[in-house]
Amino acid sequence: QVQLVESGGGSVQAGGSLTLSCVASRGTLASYYMGWFRQIPGRGRKGVAGITPDGDTMMSSDTVRGRFNVSRDNALNTVYLQMNSLKPEDTAMYYCAAGPPLCSGFGFSTRSGVRWGQGTQVTVSS
Repeated sequence: QVQLVESGGGSVQAGGSLTLSCVASRGTLASYYMGWFRQIPGRGRKGVAGITPDGDTMMSSDTVRGRFNVSRDNALNTVYLQMNSLKPEDTAMYYCAAGPPLCSGFGFSTRSGVRWGQGTQVTVSS
C-alpha cells in the first residue's frame, strides 16, 4: 500500500504563496487519482484540488480556483499544490489522498482503501 508524506506547510501573510508536496514514501503514485483536502478543527475535510493519474486533468474547488494549482511528477512520485494569493480563510491542515485511478472530484475520499497522509499545517495571517 502506498504511504503518503506531506510537506511544505508553514505560516505566511495574506497574499503570499506556499507549495505543498505529497511524496509516496512507499509504493508508487502513478496509478492513483490524487486529491488535496483541508480541514479546520471541528469541521470535516473539504476537497481542494484533484488530478488524474496521467496529470492531464485537474480540478479545483470554487473557493480556490484561480489561486491554487495541482500538479504531479510521477517520475518523482510527488504531487504538488501551488497556493497563491493566500487568504486567512485558507488556514487549515492540508492532506493529500490517493484514490482509485478512475475517480474524479472529491467523492472518493469516503471510500474504503483510500490512503491519506498525516497532513501539513498552513496558517495565513492577515
